Amino acid sequence: MMSRGITPVNSTYGTLIDVYSKGGLTEEALHWLDRMNKQGMEPDEVTMGVVVQTYKKAGEFKKAEQFFKNWSLGKTLKDEGKTSEPTATSAVESASQPHVCLSSYTYNTLIDTYGKAGQLREASDTFAWMLREGIIPNTVTFNTMIHICGNHGQLEEAASLMQKMEELRCPPDTRTYNILISLHAKHNNIDRAASYFKKMKEARLEPDLVSYRTLLYAFSIRHLVGEAEILVSEMDERGLEIDEFTQSALTRMYIEAGMLKKSWLWFRRFHLEGNMSSECYSANIDAYGERGHILEAEKAFLCCKESRKLSVLEFNVMIKAYGISNRYEKACQLIDSMENHGVLPDKFSYNSLIQILASADLPHKAKFYLMKMQETQLVSDCIPYCAVISSFIKLGQLEMAEGLFKEMIGYNVQPDVVVYGILINAFADVGNVREAVNYVNAMRNAGLPMNAVIYNSLIKLYTKVGYLEEAQEAYKMLQASEVGPDVYSSNCMIDLYSERSMVKQAEEIFESLKRKGDANEFSFAMMLCMYKRIGKLKEAFQIVQKMRELGLVTDLLSYNNVLGFYAMDGRFKDAVGTFKEMIEAAIQPDDCTFKSLGVVLVKCGIPKQAVGKLEMTRKKDPQSGLQAWASILFSVVEVDDTDAQISCSATSFSSTVCVS
Repeated sequence: MMSRGITPVNSTYGTLIDVYSKGGLTEEALHWLDRMNKQGMEPDEVTMGVVVQTYKKAGEFKKAEQFFKNWSLGKTLKDEGKTSEPTATSAVESASQPHVCLSSYTYNTLIDTYGKAGQLREASDTFAWMLREGIIPNTVTFNTMIHICGNHGQLEEAASLMQKMEELRCPPDTRTYNILISLHAKHNNIDRAASYFKKMKEARLEPDLVSYRTLLYAFSIRHLVGEAEILVSEMDERGLEIDEFTQSALTRMYIEAGMLKKSWLWFRRFHLEGNMSSECYSANIDAYGERGHILEAEKAFLCCKESRKLSVLEFNVMIKAYGISNRYEKACQLIDSMENHGVLPDKFSYNSLIQILASADLPHKAKFYLMKMQETQLVSDCIPYCAVISSFIKLGQLEMAEGLFKEMIGYNVQPDVVVYGILINAFADVGNVREAVNYVNAMRNAGLPMNAVIYNSLIKLYTKVGYLEEAQEAYKMLQASEVGPDVYSSNCMIDLYSERSMVKQAEEIFESLKRKGDANEFSFAMMLCMYKRIGKLKEAFQIVQKMRELGLVTDLLSYNNVLGFYAMDGRFKDAVGTFKEMIEAAIQPDDCTFKSLGVVLVKCGIPKQAVGKLEMTRKKDPQSGLQAWASILFSVVEVDDTDAQISCSATSFSSTVCVS
């Protein structure tokens, strides 16, 4: 063109920019804009609109806005990028300059650009300026504005835009109603969505595939079977095709509504038509499998096989289905049979099966498939190893877990912080400091950061073996972390401090837990034990009162601690009352309970030999022994008539006991 001496005009460049933009060649499209600039040619409104569209499609919304602002102010393209940050109002106000007269197309482009950028206010301002300039919005304008408002949750504003359409005699089209149906369904107002579908028909507009599919999916996920079936009938009458996404959604609807037979008839209808893709078969199999309908999942799998459309997708969802139904052997047989069907297991096939077997406490089987996965070079991270290692640890097979960890390293699969954390915690549980610290050091050498889970494991370990300084250091690091110490690690520290009668340190952590509302029955119980041991009975009594006030006397440990305090402090009536509460709460007293009750009896003058005989009776015959303890307690400790009914509550452990 240039060689023939024909000078390009605005429309030439506009066309070239548009063509390259639609082809996804944004840089090349803007190259033509640059050539236009070098020729000293200013874009006309149409070309400007094309450039704005190009920026919009590339997601460069600010550049689109800046370009429009410069253009509307009459600035040259060389000035682009030299202005301050644009605002919606300044950009649109620029359109009111004497040399600029914008069309509705330009306004629509700008509104859509702001909408896609998530700038509701700017889009609304542009719409308002459009009206002030006397440009009548068309259906495209309103559709865009309704969509933008709805996406920002402003459904009332969307409704007012519909009224505005009526005022301006701008008739809504099918797309308008589709947008409204989608927005109200998205915001869970299904009745309103259905009403717009009805209004569309009343306006003599034919619902299209989008209308039906949108509303049909909304009905299906809400299990509105009747409403969905009416729409399906309409679609069948009009010869509208039901897409695969909708088909599988309705299969799931019938399943979740408990209409298994209907779900199968619905699936079979599409299977017999012969047009189902592999993806659609897998979606239907998954729908049955997730709800534990394994027979129907198997039938759907066989249908896919008959249609010669088996792919790795069907095998993967079927393996998942067997896992959900605890059919572990079937899952293994299925993956073993894949090659016979000309399908190779992929990363997801192996990962799914390994996770299933590991979760089912079958780590040896899981390891077998992990090794097959490794042989086929499908292992890309340590996640499958982590699952199997964790399963071995759960079963107490630490040697197997360590062995697998070493194999993983041998295959050059790098462990992450989760794998290290699992191993550190495992050795913390058994009190093996050396091995736990070895893994901590290995993790640090690998450049992996410590986290709260690992610090908690270390605190648990150091508490178990009584390493105070190490526990303090770990707790200090935990306090400095973003997460901070949890109630378990704090209780561990209270336990360590209370064992050493380090009152101030224990109290600091305990008070911190109380301020955060995290102190539990174990926190209080450990503080109670500490105060009892060092003879701070006043503080111990305050702890007991607070435990009762907060309802923290609920288990055997807390009852024994409270009862033990009452026995020590000479509060015999309270001790016997606590014993009564235990019986009523169906909490079986243990040796510790009766040891404290023995203290009560001895302090009340009962000979130790007699208490010893009571214990012998209880151990020989728990039922008659409990009766004997209750009888002597109430003959020795002064109780009123209400308290005397304690023996009647012992029916939790003996058929009928009533001592009066």
